[in-house]
Amino acid sequence: MSLDFDVIRRPTLLVVDDTPDNLMLMSNLLKDRYVVKVANNGEKALKIVRTGEPPDLILLDIMMPGLSGHEVAQQLVADSKTRDIPVIFLTALASEEDEMIGLGLGAADYITKPIRPAILLARVETHLNIKAAADFLRSQNDFLEQEVARRTREVAAIQDVTILAMASLAETRDNETGNHIRRTQHFVKVLAEHLRNHPRFAKVLDDHTIGLLFKSAPLHDIGKVGIPDRILLKPGKLTPEEFEVMKTHTTLGRDAIEHAELQLGADVAFLRLAKEIAYSHQEKWDGSGYPEGLSGDRIPVSARLMAVADVYDALTSRRVYKPAMPHEQALGIIRDGRGSHFDPDVADAFLACTEQFREIAQRFVDTDHDIARKADVQAVAAGLP
Repeated sequence: MSLDFDVIRRPTLLVVDDTPDNLMLMSNLLKDRYVVKVANNGEKALKIVRTGEPPDLILLDIMMPGLSGHEVAQQLVADSKTRDIPVIFLTALASEEDEMIGLGLGAADYITKPIRPAILLARVETHLNIKAAADFLRSQNDFLEQEVARRTREVAAIQDVTILAMASLAETRDNETGNHIRRTQHFVKVLAEHLRNHPRFAKVLDDHTIGLLFKSAPLHDIGKVGIPDRILLKPGKLTPEEFEVMKTHTTLGRDAIEHAELQLGADVAFLRLAKEIAYSHQEKWDGSGYPEGLSGDRIPVSARLMAVADVYDALTSRRVYKPAMPHEQALGIIRDGRGSHFDPDVADAFLACTEQFREIAQRFVDTDHDIARKADVQAVAAGLP
């Protein structure tokens, strides 16, 4: 029975010199320890390096016709695929200035001719060991970066699923359908992207924040979970007393998210925005909203965006108790609310993006099945047969 052993890979060295005798000398010196490739000019050396498996180390003469060793080294360093290959200049240029120039070009070492075989072999082995260690660290870093990216994607996916699950829980007890969540998400994103370069919003609405707004927007009505069914599902107009209870959904939502944040023991950016939206999206620009009667810029930007998105969707969506309002009529209501209900600039952003709003509404339109399912849920919640 015979055993097969993996053959240990010998490092590959590329020797570049325009003198045949020097190439022969170096090949004979190195061939017992390494795989040796040779090139008699800079152009050929670069071709060898760039095709097939690159060498582990390059021994490079400087004074050659055509491309000089300096020019070859510059091209190697400029290419991300070859810049990590150690280069040892092997040259007759022996001045301190020449050595400084060579090392300044990124060479790992500088050996002057005539060579001393023992010194050359020792330096080659040293730089190969250094390269092997650096390659190992790079591979570990690449692995760690991939692992961090994988786990980051997992965390983001868990966040998204959790948000949608919580939002869907609130939706099952409300007159809204699940598509309301999707529509308002996209409405908020459209407004934020339109305002990102506006002088009043540029410092707030960067790519990262817009992504967090999209992620947190579904939680705007999470507090409705705490509103009694007799009020939440009432098909007619609420009494003043009932409306006061309904208004508490903003505080209930903020408190529920804040409790979750405290349990995590960390400040999470998207939860901060979710709290702002849940608590303040019913505030009005003129201070007549709730729960605090905030006005103007005291209302968080996230809540001002959601105010427009939520009102437009409420107006243009079909419910079990009302038909959908035509787009143009809803547009007029928001235009009329500019400066009273809505931040004037946010209202203007909406008016500039109405076709995008219309397209989103059509893409996530409530079907007859959605409406029927919501009616069934309400009937069950009300205890009807």
